[in-house]
Amino acid sequence: MSLNVFLELVEIKAKTASVVPFLLGMGFILYYFHSINWLLALIFFVAMFLFNMAVDMLDNYNDYNHAVDQQNYKQKTNIIGRENLSPHLVLGLLVIFTATAALLGLSLVYLAGWPVLWMGIFCFAIGILYSSGPHPISNLPFGELASGFTMGFMIVLLSVYLNAYQQFQWNWATLWRVFVIALPDELWISNLMLANNICDAQEDEDNHRKTIVHFIGKRNALIAFSAKNVIVFLVIVASSLLKIAPWTVILSLVIVPFTYHQNKLLVHKQIKRETFICGVKILLVGSVAQLLTYWVGILL
Repeated sequence: MSLNVFLELVEIKAKTASVVPFLLGMGFILYYFHSINWLLALIFFVAMFLFNMAVDMLDNYNDYNHAVDQQNYKQKTNIIGRENLSPHLVLGLLVIFTATAALLGLSLVYLAGWPVLWMGIFCFAIGILYSSGPHPISNLPFGELASGFTMGFMIVLLSVYLNAYQQFQWNWATLWRVFVIALPDELWISNLMLANNICDAQEDEDNHRKTIVHFIGKRNALIAFSAKNVIVFLVIVASSLLKIAPWTVILSLVIVPFTYHQNKLLVHKQIKRETFICGVKILLVGSVAQLLTYWVGILL
């Protein structure tokens, strides 16, 4: 297996969806709690990154094994069939990655307490069930919610807790602050999956996948996609007004025209190889803009 094929297998281009929430959580820790634990942060980052790669490998592995469309999707679209990869090799890699992530997670439980275990179990369960079992989460109408909440909110929450577990208070006020900070990423990540499901609507129907698009239709799915992009910027402004984020995050509004243009392209045409990239670009540019403007405020 070449490096390029491996990077495609683990969907390295989508790793912004996990790295940015981690760094955003680190920023919130410095801004609000004025505390940081570099050792726990590093262990968590490695565990999170390994498990994220394992989940994407598992997704490709399960899609390959469960494909109804044997001729086109299994042999020409799915990377395992297209690149003639050994399913046993892929399975072995994802087991190694998952086991390593789990061991690192247990070390965090030992160092920072039981809350890490319960949050970790939740994240592992969503990651595994996302593409496994008789009814994978990715094939159901709440796949966007599950992926957005787990990667957008839970990664931020874990990042915050691990860096300030000695003073972290489990109450609604604290959770609300973390939720508001994480909500833009949560919405953008869920929109990434929504864009994928919109572009794959016919392929999903052929493979008996009933995503949210199956139930509400493409038109309403595109309305939801656009609405969430609007809500994101309202939340970013609100986070500054609520003193949860530095005022500099408002500078991320400079990407509104870019987001509008990419949104318009997807609404106009829903073709995977041409316009799914619009969802990727919005997530990448948007989340990085929020992150950078947040950190600029900390440094100032």
